[in-house]
Amino acid sequence: MSQDSLLGVSINFDTSHTVFPTIIAVILGILFVAILVTRGKTMLAAVGNGPWWPVGIDHMRFFGTIAGTVVYFLAMPAVGDLFPNTGLGFYLCSIPYLFGMSVLYLHERGRKQLFIAGLNAIIAPSLVWYILSELFNISLP
Repeated sequence: MSQDSLLGVSINFDTSHTVFPTIIAVILGILFVAILVTRGKTMLAAVGNGPWWPVGIDHMRFFGTIAGTVVYFLAMPAVGDLFPNTGLGFYLCSIPYLFGMSVLYLHERGRKQLFIAGLNAIIAPSLVWYILSELFNISLP
């Protein structure tokens, strides 16, 4: 084995963007198992003792957040496949997702609040995309 092969790096751009999400999924899985091990009996007892759904929960925001997040994560790779290795899947999906989440959690939906939510939805993903994709050359979906 030569010294050049030890220092060489080969990147498969078709799958490189899946490394970080895989790491996060494994960490979340480990944390889930840890929660079940440490609090499983308490959780099962709470479910078995009658109504366990939180009283006064805002169903629109709760289920809207879950649905929006599922759509966001499903759409990101599909959009990213249209523009491979550019991070535009992340960028183009993050703008409507962030705007939708902001509007969902607004208590007052006046012109000013919607304008600020729109600016935030454009500026935040733009900065994150630029920093990760361009400055650090991290592959995004």
